[in-house]
Amino acid sequence: MDFYIRPIEAGDAKGINQIRRMPGVFENLLAIPSEKVSRTEEFIVRQDSNTHHFVAVTEIRPGEELVIGSAALSVSPSPRMRHSATLGIMVHKDYQNMGVGTALMKTLLDIADNWLMLVRAELTVFEDNERAIRLYEKFGFEKEGVKRMSVIKNGKYINEILMARINPAFPSGKP
Repeated sequence: MDFYIRPIEAGDAKGINQIRRMPGVFENLLAIPSEKVSRTEEFIVRQDSNTHHFVAVTEIRPGEELVIGSAALSVSPSPRMRHSATLGIMVHKDYQNMGVGTALMKTLLDIADNWLMLVRAELTVFEDNERAIRLYEKFGFEKEGVKRMSVIKNGKYINEILMARINPAFPSGKP
């Protein structure tokens, strides 16, 4: 399957919103099935220069793209935390296990390590999302803590795991 990664565009809101509301995806995000496209459009427009957002797209017909994944790296605006960023990623249900998540993670970490010189990238993941945890561990993320009963999923409170990765240029974990 052919796809490519590019920076997000305003016209991607509908495709991103569809993924965010998709059964098999929204359960592992802080999204709900009734989320409106206008909310996604506003989210894209409000992103500032501290956010580096990419989409994975495939061409379904000549000149017609389908958004199959999205990933963003948000650098902390705090002067004392400008060395760190949070990230989020999602992949269309029909395109999971096809290398899309891996390609998006490589893109984000290239920006983090080689262009922004970040020391730390962090994220949270629901504790039962084993596929995502394996992806993050493949890229050097380690579990740092648990946020107990932090989110509702399928009518129950569940835990989130805080994971982080220190830029390999700082192998001791100290800048």
